[in-house]
Amino acid sequence: MAWALVSTIVDQLGSLIASEFKDRLGSLLPSEVASIVNVKEEVEKLERKFHEIQAKLNDAEERQVKEEAVRLWLKKLNDVSYEMADVLDEWNTAKIKADIEKEEEAEASTAKRRKVLSLVSTFFQRRDIALKIKEITEKLDKIDREGDKYEFVLLTSGKEEVVRPLTDSHVDVSNILGRDKVKVDLVNILLGRGNEEERSPHVISLVGMGGVGKTTLAQLAYNDSELSSAHFEKKGWVCVSDPFNKFMVAKAIIKICRGRDSNTTDWPSLMDEMCEWVRGRKLFLVLDDVWTEDSTLWEPFRLALQNAAQGSRILVTTRNNRVAQVMGSAKMINLEELSDDDCWSIFSTIAFSDRDSEQRKDLEEIGRKISDKCKGLPLAARTLGSLMRFKSRKEQWQKVFCSRLWEFEDVERGLFAPLLLSYYDLPSPLRRCFSYCAIFPKDYVFSREDLVSMWMAQGYIKSNANMERSVASDYLEILLIRSLFQDFRGNGYNEKIMRFKMHDIVHDLAQFMAKNECITINGYEESGPNLQNARHLYLEISQNAQIPEYIYSAKNLRTLIFVGLRAHNLSKLFQHFKRLRTLTLSYQRGGTKAMKLPDTIGNLLHLRYLKIHYYSGDRLPETICNLCNLQILNIAMNGHIGLKKLPQGMSKLINLKHLILEEEDFWTRKFKFPREIERLSSLTKLSHFCVGGKDDSHRCGLRELKYLNHLQGTLKIYGLGNVVDACEAKNAELKKKIGLRDLYLYFSEENVENHGGRMETDVSVLNALKPPPGLEILRIGRYQGTTMFPNWMVSLAKLKRLTLTHGENLECLPPLGKLQFLEYLLICGASFPFKKVGVEFLGIESENKKDDIIKIFPNLKTLLFDCLHNWEEWIGIGGQEEEDCIIIMPCLQKLLISQCPKIKSLPNFLFKTSLQEFTVVKSPILSRRYRRSTGEDWAKISYIPDIQINSIQVQRDGQEVIR
Repeated sequence: MAWALVSTIVDQLGSLIASEFKDRLGSLLPSEVASIVNVKEEVEKLERKFHEIQAKLNDAEERQVKEEAVRLWLKKLNDVSYEMADVLDEWNTAKIKADIEKEEEAEASTAKRRKVLSLVSTFFQRRDIALKIKEITEKLDKIDREGDKYEFVLLTSGKEEVVRPLTDSHVDVSNILGRDKVKVDLVNILLGRGNEEERSPHVISLVGMGGVGKTTLAQLAYNDSELSSAHFEKKGWVCVSDPFNKFMVAKAIIKICRGRDSNTTDWPSLMDEMCEWVRGRKLFLVLDDVWTEDSTLWEPFRLALQNAAQGSRILVTTRNNRVAQVMGSAKMINLEELSDDDCWSIFSTIAFSDRDSEQRKDLEEIGRKISDKCKGLPLAARTLGSLMRFKSRKEQWQKVFCSRLWEFEDVERGLFAPLLLSYYDLPSPLRRCFSYCAIFPKDYVFSREDLVSMWMAQGYIKSNANMERSVASDYLEILLIRSLFQDFRGNGYNEKIMRFKMHDIVHDLAQFMAKNECITINGYEESGPNLQNARHLYLEISQNAQIPEYIYSAKNLRTLIFVGLRAHNLSKLFQHFKRLRTLTLSYQRGGTKAMKLPDTIGNLLHLRYLKIHYYSGDRLPETICNLCNLQILNIAMNGHIGLKKLPQGMSKLINLKHLILEEEDFWTRKFKFPREIERLSSLTKLSHFCVGGKDDSHRCGLRELKYLNHLQGTLKIYGLGNVVDACEAKNAELKKKIGLRDLYLYFSEENVENHGGRMETDVSVLNALKPPPGLEILRIGRYQGTTMFPNWMVSLAKLKRLTLTHGENLECLPPLGKLQFLEYLLICGASFPFKKVGVEFLGIESENKKDDIIKIFPNLKTLLFDCLHNWEEWIGIGGQEEEDCIIIMPCLQKLLISQCPKIKSLPNFLFKTSLQEFTVVKSPILSRRYRRSTGEDWAKISYIPDIQINSIQVQRDGQEVIR
């Protein structure tokens, strides 16, 4: 980590010299000139010293693995580097605040006085900076002299760069290679097919060294189709890890049985609750990564689980035979190492992917020698294969085989060696990003968006401002390709991997490399670790417990992730941890008590990332606007008692890139945005924007979006019913926001009872909005106009999904059949007044020539009608549908008609499509008309027997009547 930190400091010092001192001396007072010259000399001297030390760091970082003295030397260097980073950040923060003050000089009479004060402030600031830099330079000189005795090999190569591999996905190698028989045996035992004496609880243990595949095998068994079909009333996975936290394990078991978290905090009550929820239930629990050999810790769980129903199973994974014995295992399965051939198969499949036979032949001999070093561990084989995959020359492979890191000995019999090789092969910025992940607990699932943002907040990403997020995402992909991350596909529908985990051994490596810097604590511990050197802290405590006093010794924290927040003294936290760059606060969801941030949040001037889960205060303190370095503000609100307005001074947050407000039914809040939000020109993500009411003296109008042209992804605009006229809508200049892909236009208004003039205004506003041409998803709701098909809609060549909800004045559907690229269409809302859907919906016009081939909805695949209470008929196009020149919905696969109680007919053209799934829900007339009578006949629709439909479901009152 030292290399990356020092490298960042060198870059910052160089930038400071280039931007801060160049061509400025001629315009300043003599006293200022002397001050700045002094600072410039100290900065240049410090930059040279950091350059000298930087050349030694590659050798030092590798040697620290085996040499404790070198590790301590690097720690001293890290401490000074962090100190320097804080000084530079203070410098930049003062500059930003000065720029903001300059822009806010509204009155000419005070401008001169303010300028004089600013010059005086600058003078004293330069002097203080010079003194601090001189002090740091002296410390660095001493550290450099101490390093001479270690005779480090100097780095002679050029500037290090991170190069993303050409491929964008890693090879999928089967995780069950060599484990087929043991997997079958394990499933049979779990199903009770063996002859073992039934015990209660019935515990089966998988025992083996780290990296041998215990967790993978447990996952395969847990998801086996036979076990899934077996009748387990409750099934769940608990990552136990070390140290054994009896509160956490008990709460996890209760959540599995109960379906929600327990708020109980004292142990006897928690035990009673666990016994109550376990009693009589047939359970399948996996307790993964158990370490404790203390039988007294397991005894309460044994007593509780013996009350589970007969046939319950507890599957344990552990590295220790003694643990399996303590837990009273009915069966122990010792997972042996893979054979050399199986290891070679895993290694070579990854390492030789995308190579021709000639390359493989040239590298195979040295490759087998490297594979032999995996010692039968599949994790080692995958990691080494991923490492060698991007090394093309034989001498590179020879260098890995001869690395001194193979000499590293560990209790895991050398497993750290292949992981260390992969770690040190990473460019230094990536090493730092990887080590940062040691802050998370084992088995933690982190999201792409959060992790990338945290890296950026810590200054780990070396790139220009416009490319930071893209570069950070590339870093994450590289770690995935190198097998240092594992993808966690929680959302099966999403092709892009959004969530990740680390194997527990890989997590051990991250903790080893970030020793004493990244700390994880839960509040159940009576005494905590030494936090004097901690920079990043994950703190989890119970809802009603107090913040442990010992954490206040961590005065140099840069990250605080606080989980389990309730009613704690945050003000004290913010007074102690003023160097924070990243802050996450997790409140308890639910309840009616308002939780508010204290004004002291404004003391965290270094803060870049602020995320709050389930915030229930009605407003944020105005002092949050002092956080001029803030880049990410992400607030998930807690029900209807949460945030109602943003601070008036939000425009001061000129570095803000993401403003995320998460809450369902956000439009019901009558949420207020402040004026001058247009000054946040750095915004790339704005989850919501609310147009202020007409009678609001601090009204935020749609024109505030005018200069936010860097917005990307999704934007939801609420309160469009408050827009004054088309001119205001045009001033939003949505068409210039070319990074938007998903747009939600919600025509609610603050004074919902006032509909005067709404119909005409909504039509003109919708016509004037004009989204960007790259839009892919469009949603329109609460629209009051009588027509809904603006000219710009047809020009959206990439529009694939359209949703229309609640249009009480729309007496007929717009001609959506003209949308050539549309794949998904949802029309939903009881307020729609139309009774008939006809040719106007298809967009067929009389001027179409007879010899033209007309394609209506040419790419539509999914069509959904929901809650259309007035809809009675859906008719076709009469005799025209027999003509070959008209093709309607040729790609349609799924049709849903739900809660449309009056609909009684469907058009014949529908049954000439490629429809595969047709579902009718709570639409009784349609259900009766198209119910199967006897045999294979269908009433009224002669075409139905000819349709190729894989699945048809017609439901009435929630009950399926046809399949």
